[in-house]
Amino acid sequence: MSIKWNAPVTLSFALASTLIFVLDKFLMGSLMGLFTVYPHIQWTNPFSVITLFTHCLGHGSIDHLLSNLTFILLIGPIVEEKYGSASLLNMIVITALITGFITVFFMNVGLMGASGIVFMLILLVSFTNVNGREIPVTFILIAILFLGKEVMQSFELNNISETAHVIGGICGSAFGFKKNR
Repeated sequence: MSIKWNAPVTLSFALASTLIFVLDKFLMGSLMGLFTVYPHIQWTNPFSVITLFTHCLGHGSIDHLLSNLTFILLIGPIVEEKYGSASLLNMIVITALITGFITVFFMNVGLMGASGIVFMLILLVSFTNVNGREIPVTFILIAILFLGKEVMQSFELNNISETAHVIGGICGSAFGFKKNR
C-alpha cells in the first residue's frame, strides 16, 4: 500500500492556503495583505492586482481556514476526478477572479478566503453523476438550501461575505451546466 497525491489541484490549494496562513502568523500578520482583495485596488501595482486571484488563499483565522479546507478536501477530489485537474484549476481561477472583481467594483470591504471556491465546489459536485441534458434534483435542493441560506444571512451584520458564497455557487452552477451539456 502506498500514499498517492490523488487530487493535485485540490491538495496543492489546501497546502498553499495552510502554508500562507502559518507563514503569516510567523510574520505577525504582515503577509495577509497580499491575500486580501480590497475595493480600492491599485491597478498600477502588480501586487495589488494579483489579489484578484490570491484572495482565495488567505484566511483570517484558524477556524476560517479549517472550515474551508474541510469542504475543499471533501468535495475537491470528487470534482477533480470528474472534470480533471486542469479544468478544476481553471474553474478556481475564474471563480476567484469573478469574486475579486465583484469585490472591487461593488463592495466596500475587503475579501479573503476560499468560501467562494467552496460554494463553487458544493454546487458543482451535484452534477457529478449527470448524463446529458438532465437537471439533478440534488442540484436544485443544494441550490435552494445553500444559496437560500446565504441570501437570508446577507442581511445580518457579520464578517462573512455571503456575496462571495452566492457568486461561487453561481459559478459552480454555470460550470456544471456547461460541462454536462
